[in-house]
This record gives sequence, structure tokens and C-alpha cells, in this order.
Amino acid sequence: MLSLFNRYATPFITGLFIISLVTGVALFLHVGPSGFHGMHEILSLLLILPFALHLWKNWRPFLTYFKRAPMVIALGLSLVLAAPFLMVSEPEGGDRAAIFGMMSTVTAATPAEAAPLFHTTPDVLIAALSSGGIAVTADQSMAEAAKAAGKGDLELATLLMAAKAN
Repeated sequence: MLSLFNRYATPFITGLFIISLVTGVALFLHVGPSGFHGMHEILSLLLILPFALHLWKNWRPFLTYFKRAPMVIALGLSLVLAAPFLMVSEPEGGDRAAIFGMMSTVTAATPAEAAPLFHTTPDVLIAALSSGGIAVTADQSMAEAAKAAGKGDLELATLLMAAKAN
């Protein structure tokens, strides 16, 4: 079994690295299918296993790199290049926090207040929410109505987007 891992570690590193490279460049350039994001994240994590096997298999030759300047210089330079990305000020949670914050603001509104955001009328929003089991009035918070109906944020958002599509 170990020889099987040893034989396939480098080929898997190569294949997964190529996928990580292509999807990473596509994500940077904002091109390609939406599946690239998940593919990049998950398969990059999967890359850890063959990399660890490759290191294990080649541990002694790998250690000799640390006796020479190029490895120390490369690792030091890599840390210097990575550091500015950690210094960028971004709200806790990044983009997801902004999306959830916006969602909270929209759902805290009444159908009358939110209807223009969905290019529809309060009556259409009320009907869409009612069809999904959320009884709401024109002057009631949609989030409160959803909570009273035992519905979560995702169900509320789905119903609101369905109202927009109609």
C-alpha cells in the first residue's frame, strides 16, 4: 500500500497543482464557471495529502535544501510577499459579512419598504411570502414574520428572490 502511495504522490501533486493553477488564475481574472471557486478550494486542500506523502518519501533530500541559501531565501521572500495581504484592513468575515449584513437590512424592512429593491409591489412580496407560509402585512418586518412562521433566513431570501422573478 505504501509503494502505491509513493508511486502516485508526485503524479497527483502535478495533476492537482495544474487544477489549482488554472482555477486560481481564472478566479483572479474573474472568468470561468462558478464551479471554479469550490473546485479550487476543495482540490487545493486535497493537494495536501500527496504533498505530505511526497515530503515523507523525499525527506532526507528535502532537508539538504535547508543547508543552502536558495531555500532560506525563497522561504523568507515568500513570507515577505505574503505579509502585505495580512495587513489589508477588511471587516471581520470579509465579503460574506457584508452580504449577510445587507440581507439582515433588507429582511428587517417591511414589504412596502423592500418592494422597490425587487422592482415589484408590496402586494406581490406579501403574496410570495404567503405562498411560502410566511404571513406578513405591508407594515410588518419580513424577518419578524418569517421568525413567527418558523422560517429561516434562507427560506425568506428564496421567497423574496422568487417574487423578483415573477
